[in-house]
Amino acid sequence: MDNQTPASRRRFLQRMGALSAFGLAARFDALNMIASANAQVAGDYKALVCVFMFGGNDGNNTIIPIDTAGYAQYAAARPASSGIQLAQSSLLPISPVGAGGSYGLHPSLAELQTLFNQRKLAVLANVGTLTQPTTRSSYNAGARPLSLYSHSDQQAQWQSAISTTAAGTGWGGRLADRMQAQNAASGFPVITSLDGTVLFATGSTAIPLTVPVTGSFALTGFTNSAASNARLAAVNALLTDDTANLFAADASAINAQAFRLSATVNPILTGSSSIVAPIFANLKTNTANQLLQVARLIEARTATGARRQIFFVQLGSFDTHNDQINRQDALFAELSPALKAFYDATVALGVSSQVTTFTLSDFGRTLQPASGGGTDHAWGSHHFILGDAVKGGDLYGKYPQLVLGGPDDAELEGRWMPTTAVDQYGATLARWFGASDADLATIFPNLAKFASSNLGFMG
Repeated sequence: MDNQTPASRRRFLQRMGALSAFGLAARFDALNMIASANAQVAGDYKALVCVFMFGGNDGNNTIIPIDTAGYAQYAAARPASSGIQLAQSSLLPISPVGAGGSYGLHPSLAELQTLFNQRKLAVLANVGTLTQPTTRSSYNAGARPLSLYSHSDQQAQWQSAISTTAAGTGWGGRLADRMQAQNAASGFPVITSLDGTVLFATGSTAIPLTVPVTGSFALTGFTNSAASNARLAAVNALLTDDTANLFAADASAINAQAFRLSATVNPILTGSSSIVAPIFANLKTNTANQLLQVARLIEARTATGARRQIFFVQLGSFDTHNDQINRQDALFAELSPALKAFYDATVALGVSSQVTTFTLSDFGRTLQPASGGGTDHAWGSHHFILGDAVKGGDLYGKYPQLVLGGPDDAELEGRWMPTTAVDQYGATLARWFGASDADLATIFPNLAKFASSNLGFMG
């Protein structure tokens, strides 16, 4: 096993990141958090926060035309008898400044309506996984993502931005690979997951730090006693033993780094002096708890020396084959106030123009209702981008015609062919984050097939 390929070693390290009690990042030495790194981070800091809505959020009930003709199309395809129609009067009006038209957000997205009207939030319409710009004729000829409409495959493709084959890395991880030099002075991980080891956060060299949603990030079973200190010293000695086996050596290095990392991260997550914690005090949901941990780590950017950070947060399940009205309502009632609290936390920290939050999901759902008050798997959908660097108050991309079998429907049930690719969406965010054109070609290998790598929603 000593003569392993780089690829097999990488897969092993990724698994070790998942199996480690600390899910740590590679290449980190907590003892090197020096003052020069602290000085750098204050003026040059950016963070991307991905919120993945697992299960496939129904974009057709997320943002709906509320002009007479547009809502009539919606209501014709989703009649009141279907059990999933949202009444026109219940929708929260928004008026995109450049795209034109009048739309309404789901009634449980009141906080996002406020942010949109304040021009802190934008909508990207009809974005999805693509192998190339696609029409119905090319779709019928086979130009479509691998295993389209499959949860696991489409989750992977949204996270990897690779739709022609299975991928071993995610676009967040590949972006982290390119940004590691930004954190070189401190060695702090570029990418952090609040959902364990996920594809989005896996790079070729950047292994994600994974932190718990609540509680501490520290060793357990070691107390400040002679016996426990002796056990800890023995463990540390084992981890520093030389070995000719590359897998064993890398595993030891990862676990040794975990021990050191816990001493830095645990006080950040459990400290009582955080200024962002009170902002989340009345929110007791899983999404709010994840975003609070993200906010705490951003708050500690001077201590960690991080100049670039990427975070992965998740919410589910949006797989609403039945009872969609109640299930999506509850999910949005969790998501919307949590995103608003997180935005308010970035304002309190003075980094609201340096932190951009965005949503992803498996796919959209059919405009045509399914039995049981639900919807089936579809394709293109609509997503949110939030932060002061966002050119908010507008809708980007092309909103589909809500007509079954119409020009935007891949089939007959309202499965919208995306007019914007995940590659373009991610590239626009990555460029703002600091990726060069050369970086983008590596991070998004299919990007050149699309007309633009900048969708214009970032300032």
